[in-house]
Amino acid sequence: MKKISRICVIGAGSWGTSLAILLGEKGYKVSLWTRRKELADEINKKRENRQYLKNIKIPASIIATHSIKDAAENSDMVVFAVPSGFLRAIAKSFSKFIKKDAVIVHVTKGIEENSGKLMSQVLGEELRNQKIVVLSGPNHAEEVSNRLPTATVIASANSDAAHMVSRFFYMPYFKTYPHDDIIGVEICGAVKNIVAIAIGVCDGLKLGDNAKASILTLGLSEMSVIARKFGAKRETCYGLAGVGDLVATCYSHYSRNRFVGEMLAKGKSMEQIKKEMHGMVAEGVKNTKAIYMLCRSKGIETPLIAHAYKVLYEGMNLKKAISQLLEII
Repeated sequence: MKKISRICVIGAGSWGTSLAILLGEKGYKVSLWTRRKELADEINKKRENRQYLKNIKIPASIIATHSIKDAAENSDMVVFAVPSGFLRAIAKSFSKFIKKDAVIVHVTKGIEENSGKLMSQVLGEELRNQKIVVLSGPNHAEEVSNRLPTATVIASANSDAAHMVSRFFYMPYFKTYPHDDIIGVEICGAVKNIVAIAIGVCDGLKLGDNAKASILTLGLSEMSVIARKFGAKRETCYGLAGVGDLVATCYSHYSRNRFVGEMLAKGKSMEQIKKEMHGMVAEGVKNTKAIYMLCRSKGIETPLIAHAYKVLYEGMNLKKAISQLLEII
């Protein structure tokens, strides 16, 4: 097992902060990078990230910084926890400071909008690194930071890297399972956010549990169709990174994507919703466009994703969209 003495977590949102805390509790020295100096200063002074993860103490072994060089230089492991729309640019800015033999882990759930590439492919292009690992599953930061039990998938095309990272992140409350289907894990992680928006719409319109179950079933079916089209394994879609993450995201009050759908159903605009989210990002909004375009280019029939796109980007009536989807089911 590669000796890990220094870790860099890129992104001080709720999930990046939560993972930094987990690693800090294991005794590792962690640099937590944030683009805003004032947030780094506040974390170091207050030992808390009040904007993204309130009332959770941050160990002294974690040092926040807004300096790219200070965060990444000499790090043996680099964890990317930034929104999909910013991943390429941030990876490019960090690339000259990341060691060639560093283990790269990402927890970003999405597909690049213009290229249709997976996040692991984006990192591979920018960092020229063969040890890229994705961490995914039903892992709400708020629960993990409170040490509530969960399980997660650690996937990579590099088996040694997957097993090493799996052992590295393991905690009694954070069960880790190595996996080799990185394509399936990443596609499931992107699609489930779109389904969660649709579930939020059902909640906002008060359509009941039966409608939500029907929409969720359609979403799972489309997730499986897309993943299998790109060579993913069927069991991935019906495991932790697939149906497990899908259920957690669709039904949790922590879910940002479900929140977006609920607020849309209440008549709020995306600008209003973004303000209410206080800087947090719902990946499903951008993912809807990226995955819709990808499916259209590949001739993949995905009614739920197509209707989500029409609602978000073409102004389709919400009730009409849900009614049409229920007719399809």
